[in-house]
Amino acid sequence: MNSDLRSPLNRARGLGSAKDGLHHWWAQRLTALALIPLVIWFAISLVMMSGADYGMVRAWIGSPVAMVLLILTIVIGLHHGHLGLQVVIEDYVHNDGVKLALIVAVRFVAVLFGLAAVVAIMRIGFGG
Repeated sequence: MNSDLRSPLNRARGLGSAKDGLHHWWAQRLTALALIPLVIWFAISLVMMSGADYGMVRAWIGSPVAMVLLILTIVIGLHHGHLGLQVVIEDYVHNDGVKLALIVAVRFVAVLFGLAAVVAIMRIGFGG
């Protein structure tokens, strides 16, 4: 028997903000929508570059439009993946310490990979 005389609202207070969850939900939906044209563009570009040599691909990456779209695809894709993994961790990991460590680790890996990809694209694009 539950001897807690508090109302359900009072028991729920301090357990997180509904506004934060809504923001997370919207961010996931918006990144998913943004990825649709970006992934289609990327897939078409890969097909068009299938027979290209290294110099041609390097010149393509160096074009301003391709460089910006590649960076957007990677950054938005990593952010979308990070948001999705965070939800999985929050839902299925019950130890608060492990949950926090995993969320921080996933964010760190996403930022690290994003920076590495942006640096690589910029180096290739600018001939470095």
